[in-house]
Amino acid sequence: VCFAAHIAEAAGKAGGGLLRWEPRCQQPLTSRAPVTALLPPRLEGQGSADSCEVRPGPEFLTRSYTFFPSRLFRAHQFYYKDPLCQEPAHSLVIKGKVRLRRASWVTRGATEADYHLHKVGIVFHSRHALLDITRRLNRTQASRDCAQQLPPAQAWVSGTLYELLSARAERDCTATLGFTMHELSLVRVQRRLQPQPRAGPQLVEELYLGDIHTNWAERWHYRPTGYQRPLQSALHHAHPCPACSLIARSDEHHPPVLPAPVALPLHLGGQWVSAGCEVRPAVLFLTRLFTFHGHNRSWEGYYHHFSDPACQQPTFTVYAAGRYTRGTPSTKVLGGTELVFQVTEARVTPMDQVTTAVLNVSEPSSCGGPGAWSLGRERDVTATNGCLPLGIRLPHVEYELFKVEQDPLGQSLLFIGQRPTDGSSPDTPEKRPTSYQAPLVLCNGAAQDFSQPPQHGPLLQKLLNSGRCCPPVAPLPFLLLILGLAFLQWL
Repeated sequence: VCFAAHIAEAAGKAGGGLLRWEPRCQQPLTSRAPVTALLPPRLEGQGSADSCEVRPGPEFLTRSYTFFPSRLFRAHQFYYKDPLCQEPAHSLVIKGKVRLRRASWVTRGATEADYHLHKVGIVFHSRHALLDITRRLNRTQASRDCAQQLPPAQAWVSGTLYELLSARAERDCTATLGFTMHELSLVRVQRRLQPQPRAGPQLVEELYLGDIHTNWAERWHYRPTGYQRPLQSALHHAHPCPACSLIARSDEHHPPVLPAPVALPLHLGGQWVSAGCEVRPAVLFLTRLFTFHGHNRSWEGYYHHFSDPACQQPTFTVYAAGRYTRGTPSTKVLGGTELVFQVTEARVTPMDQVTTAVLNVSEPSSCGGPGAWSLGRERDVTATNGCLPLGIRLPHVEYELFKVEQDPLGQSLLFIGQRPTDGSSPDTPEKRPTSYQAPLVLCNGAAQDFSQPPQHGPLLQKLLNSGRCCPPVAPLPFLLLILGLAFLQWL
């Protein structure tokens, strides 16, 4: 209700420069798409993925979740052999109950929830998929009994549903497969206005669920503090979205086969900017801007950190620069390109009083050398080999995974490897990412000075801070800021 009251006002001002159809770097993207979080969230309805998703491993999948007024839910997860989600391997149908609890004190703007699984069933779409699941179940003695519940490969029948979990029968064969639904323990429902050519802005509603741990062995114990890519509401999804209705109409017997996206060759160049406020595990809210110079394979980036999920209250900014190697196709994550990045230079700008105080009480030799830190003043930390209080080490090498695609609007998207959930760095080939972060959008206008965090327009400020839907953001407690600083993650 609160959000709807602002629709007419936003539509009336869409032509005044606040809402743009094409992203341009002169105007930060976060200021062009007013966002409102529904607190508490309303889960009733169906949400589906808008593209082929890549989870750590890698796993390629699409998702479609339906939530009922009775708190019951039915979730479909469709798994594939290929990164385009065109060759179905197996499908899971998950049924259970979810109960919203309270606002999260760790991830601001999110709501914590409890869930209980009633049933999990699996349908195999090929003999190869059946053999693969059986092999995984046979790895431990405890799950071999589960493997015996599945048919031999020669007896496989397409479309047959086999039960992996039953609360009534007290049987659970999902743990060995790395399956959990802990993503339901962190929830955020978000609404925004999507500009439309030759029409007024359109309401888009998105469901953000908890992130998946990058370490397979930690999935069962991990409780999310960040998000996956959002599910699109069946009624109010982004346009155009060829995959949305296709995934929403599918079931475990009829998995979606997605149209191939426009894959672009990885020719790094130009400026790439966050499409909105990004959330990472360990209480990090940030926006990013990268500039790549393809002629000499050098790069530079600005990382603007904030204390709130709307990215309105800046805490500090990091500038980093270095070089990167020529990319090679990934053999582990098909469609991705492997690169090695060097970070050789860094500068830090404290943007609030708390961060300034933290830096001033740190050992001068650990961050920036002698001299006092001042609010809003940038200092070079290269000579001190980084900034220990912020977790910045120089020189630094990271093993990266990149991918470039084109979305249905024709925008170029840059996917960079997902950061390790534990806050470490992918500083060895074995720790190279196998999944991606939220994509960056190619800037199609002249560059601006991104050394300062984005300033939001008055309409966005009004949308975010007015009414009962979005209470004003309180100052970040000192302890949580220190926790966030300790887990600063790169790229």
